[in-house]
Amino acid sequence: MTLLEAFQFLKSCHRRAPFLFFNGNTFAEIARALANALFNDLPFHRRKEASSAVAHFITGVLPQEMMIAAIKSLCQAADFGPGDRVKTLRGSLHGVIVKVLDDGRVVWRPDRAEAELTALPESLCADDPTGD
Repeated sequence: MTLLEAFQFLKSCHRRAPFLFFNGNTFAEIARALANALFNDLPFHRRKEASSAVAHFITGVLPQEMMIAAIKSLCQAADFGPGDRVKTLRGSLHGVIVKVLDDGRVVWRPDRAEAELTALPESLCADDPTGD
């Protein structure tokens, strides 16, 4: 059984919740725990976002394609350079890397803002402005 098949099975169990005494959130938590264990090598915030995407898929809030895209994005190495387009893990801010500091942190400028922010590269994802 693949990981996706396991998640699809948990989603099917969640959908039968009326016959299981409305324990649907139980299946989301099982998937969240499974994702946390399997993505253990990811930095904490990326692992948290991955498990959240899986739980949202199980409960029917997030389509399968979006869950897969989110997990793929979160599993990519955070190796940025000046000029790279980035976004926050939740996608609430988009911007461009200005410079990489000696200690590995990145300075980036959100779109439509003059301020520069400093962040760990693990707290950002590559941003595809085309949405592909």
